[in-house]
Amino acid sequence: MVKVEVWSDVACPWCYIGKKRLQDAIAEFDGPVEVQWRSYQLDPTHPKGEVMTQPEMFAKRGIAADQVAQMNERVTGIAAEVGLDYDLGSYLVSNTKDAHRLSHFADSRGVGDQMHERLFQAQMMEGKILDDADVLVGLGEDVGIPAEDTRAMLASDEFVSAVDADIADAQMVGVQGVPFFVFDRKYAVSGAQPKEMFTQALETARSGDVPAGQ
Repeated sequence: MVKVEVWSDVACPWCYIGKKRLQDAIAEFDGPVEVQWRSYQLDPTHPKGEVMTQPEMFAKRGIAADQVAQMNERVTGIAAEVGLDYDLGSYLVSNTKDAHRLSHFADSRGVGDQMHERLFQAQMMEGKILDDADVLVGLGEDVGIPAEDTRAMLASDEFVSAVDADIADAQMVGVQGVPFFVFDRKYAVSGAQPKEMFTQALETARSGDVPAGQ
């Protein structure tokens, strides 16, 4: 069994592409693979409840609207190559901590991968606001979690420590950007690399040839 830990943020367009490329590699890999999704926030300082468009977010960082459009065109084209139909014109920026809490909650119910996928779809294709409780409740229902269970979780502080622990662990293993993939804590792949890179990483981890920490 090869264990793959993936640090990503559901607000990250490249993370969804990386997820799809990893899944494609796993589908062709001759052996069992366990994937564990780990939380990471691109901007943990973004105020909860404050929603802005993607161009507005980049404008605050000094990036012009035409540059944003060019970036979006490029990443949308790459996403299409792996079967993802991005609509970044509808992308809304919000704080993702509650979305990560929902992902952990779903994992405790046995539907973590389905929840992670649904959150990506909501962000990249549907223009959903991922710190809105009603939105998150609905997304949870989409993967089979009763609405009242999700609402109760969000009203509590459940899984806050799990999200914080993932982010702290990211610092320990040297994550400086996402997506970031760690194979059996032996071999790391940074970024949405081609499928072949993930295939090589799976083979390397299975062989056990790479010393821990590399």
